[in-house]
Amino acid sequence: MLKSQPLYFSIDSCKPEAVFLISKELSSLIINREKDLQNIIILCIGTDRSTGDCLGPLVGDKLSKIIKKPYIHIFGTLKEPVHAKNLETKTKDIYSYYNNPLIIAVDASLGKSENIGKINIFNGPLFPGAGVNKNLISVGDISITGIVNISGFMEYVVLQSTRLSLVMQLADTISLSIFSALKNINNKIKYFSENG
Repeated sequence: MLKSQPLYFSIDSCKPEAVFLISKELSSLIINREKDLQNIIILCIGTDRSTGDCLGPLVGDKLSKIIKKPYIHIFGTLKEPVHAKNLETKTKDIYSYYNNPLIIAVDASLGKSENIGKINIFNGPLFPGAGVNKNLISVGDISITGIVNISGFMEYVVLQSTRLSLVMQLADTISLSIFSALKNINNKIKYFSENG
């Protein structure tokens, strides 16, 4: 969940054009980073023990079934979640094992009632746990959040009582958008290497 930082792009996950527009914005952000595109990390943060906070692991789970490229690495699934207790260790492992990785961080977020169901993209790090007053390390070069419920009151209870159908809708849209963006980038890299 994010502290305040400039919002790059935001869209309601229910809009029919959401996947197309999110993947377009993600492609642009990824291709313009001075990072090694041979080491793309998708870091999905959250826990399967809370409905509202399982967005990240759901996205990780869905992506791990459809992405089979050797240069794309997914951390955080339902079976092996990345959460408050192991986030720092996992992040250190990523930086020690992968050279100059590009990290796309995904997490659930709380927000205003009129923004529930929106997907936000930030050109910068994610601040996990900020919505529930946890002080965790910031992670990621690009951040994606899905607003799962309202903030400002009894956040832990709010996360526990979040509707699973909304979280699934967000997870579907985010995972398809990331998949589409990475496919688009892969096609561009292929084109330039063949016609360079």
